[in-house]
Amino acid sequence: MVIGLALLVSSVLARRLRVAPPVLLLGCGVLLGFVPALREVHLPPEIVLLLFLPALLFWESLSTSLREIRNNLRVIVLMSTLLVIATAGAVAATAHALGLPWGPAWVLGAAVAPTDATAVAVLARALPRSTVTVLRAESLVNDGTALVIYGLAVGITVGQEQLSPPHVSWLFLLAYGGGALVGAASAWLLVRIRRYLDDPLHDNLITLLTPFGAFLAAESIHASGVVAVVVSGLWLSQAGPREVRADTRQLGQGFWSLSAFMINGALFVLVGLEVQSAVRGLTSFDLARGLVAVAAVSATVIGTRFAWHFTTPYLIRLLDRRPQQRLRRVGARARVVSGLAGFRGAVSLAAALAVPQALGSGAPFPDRDTIVFVTAGVIVATLVLQGLALPGVVRWARLPQDAAMEQERHLADRVATESALAALPQLAADLDTDPQVVDRLRRESEKRLRLLRATRGEADDEPALRYDEQYTALRLAVLAHKRATVVALRDERRIDDDVLRQVQSRLDIEEIRLTRRETPD
Repeated sequence: MVIGLALLVSSVLARRLRVAPPVLLLGCGVLLGFVPALREVHLPPEIVLLLFLPALLFWESLSTSLREIRNNLRVIVLMSTLLVIATAGAVAATAHALGLPWGPAWVLGAAVAPTDATAVAVLARALPRSTVTVLRAESLVNDGTALVIYGLAVGITVGQEQLSPPHVSWLFLLAYGGGALVGAASAWLLVRIRRYLDDPLHDNLITLLTPFGAFLAAESIHASGVVAVVVSGLWLSQAGPREVRADTRQLGQGFWSLSAFMINGALFVLVGLEVQSAVRGLTSFDLARGLVAVAAVSATVIGTRFAWHFTTPYLIRLLDRRPQQRLRRVGARARVVSGLAGFRGAVSLAAALAVPQALGSGAPFPDRDTIVFVTAGVIVATLVLQGLALPGVVRWARLPQDAAMEQERHLADRVATESALAALPQLAADLDTDPQVVDRLRRESEKRLRLLRATRGEADDEPALRYDEQYTALRLAVLAHKRATVVALRDERRIDDDVLRQVQSRLDIEEIRLTRRETPD
């Protein structure tokens, strides 16, 4: 109840105050930490890594653009691997200079190195689609790289791992290669099972189990569960439009949208709660020294990302002179925006909290409390400072308006309508349809086509636009009157509640179609 109310209040206030919701959710969690009854509430790392993370990564993979990922594949691969390694190394060097041994320093570096898919998806929505896709794809995959470094650093510190180039290479190959194979196999299996299911509930249930099955199967062979989930989601994003029925898709869209919204919000509130716990649990350093460490590591994380964005593009330009590479170049202002969008979140904190309490010898894990405290501080710094600064930086950058999505949506509507009109005679002949029905559908399709052309300025047809506006307004008024009539029949006990719900469902579908409301991303 507390988390749900915090999510509701923060989301409403964020919209009215025009502040990024994660900032208010995080602050709300910190304030809730002052409540004595909530001080024992903690963010279980197992819940984040085994429950929340697969579900969120799967939904992000399903709803991202594979075409944009292909177009920016080199940038995404470099940012999700080499940038993570560089960030982890830079943070480890900074932490070691502040007094941490190399083992815990690398653990801290691995924890704060990856950007958070949840935070990026929420805070970067106002950016152009290509930029958002790169940021989302980076945050989807870089967890896999960071968790390999994290596992290696923890293992070496505890005394269970050895550092050698062949061993490290094998870990990365197993993580990415094994994870990709498990993800592809999981998606292939789901597509085959779906063909034997004809109930939307059953279909969505097996879809819900897919990310968890892929994650657990990959982790069982020590591969990357993150990569497995992402690959399965991307595979299904391409196979779904051909395999999934309309009723199944509509049910799934609503379920995943609401679930992602609630999980994202709950994570930010829980992270805020854990910040207070991290402050109270700091014993290795005094608070002032701990805050200095937070500032130094935060500056290192942000500085490394900016350095990456202002060095590697020039190296790529120097090595790759192809004309298509020149078309992908972005200006300095766009790179500043991308550099500022490297938010950290719940996965980093879950990794810090998952650090074992003791070494193999039984001695306490060195500086574990410092790792948790600094990680929590870096999350707060990146979410609050960068989250509040991002809208102003986006305005300063004056990024070009991204009209490609609307143009492609109009293209799809127009070409689909033209193709349907051309195929109408053959389809009618195959179904032995009466000519009157064919003529009615042809007239409706031709009106739709004229409206599409008039909407985009392809034809001067003002009457078509006016007709559509008046028709839509009248249909909505009729639907409202129908709905009121049906409710009155229920109140008079002339129809049952089940009948009311069935009729309302049909009226709701038509209203949504007329108002063209889209399912929230």
